[in-house]
Amino acid sequence: MYKTISNSVQVTVTPDYQPQHSLAKDGPYKGKHVWIYEVEICNLSQVNIRLRNRYWHIIDGQGRVQEVSGRGVVGEEPLIPAGDCYSYSSGCPLESDSGIMSGYFEMENEDGERFKVDIPAFSLDLPDQNKVIN
Repeated sequence: MYKTISNSVQVTVTPDYQPQHSLAKDGPYKGKHVWIYEVEICNLSQVNIRLRNRYWHIIDGQGRVQEVSGRGVVGEEPLIPAGDCYSYSSGCPLESDSGIMSGYFEMENEDGERFKVDIPAFSLDLPDQNKVIN
């Protein structure tokens, strides 16, 4: 579990390797490793906020970079009331057996002001993989 707080919003991410979907011989994940990640966004502020956009920076184990951005998450631009949380799940296929993801959400408050909320950097590792820190 990876957690950070910025601009009165707590973001928690829990990644999970999916061996049953990884390294398929055909289909959309052909030859790729697949992770599912659960994201929980908790509004610690006193005002309602809406998630408008997302940005992901993904680096696989071979150093290849992908950037993903767009409106909302999983087809929604959720309203997160003050003191409440919103959760969703998504996935990341990689050609390598490891990687790291980070990014931010762009939120909007009740006055129409937009601000960024950090997503903590989190690693995508195989369950039995030895981790080496440089």
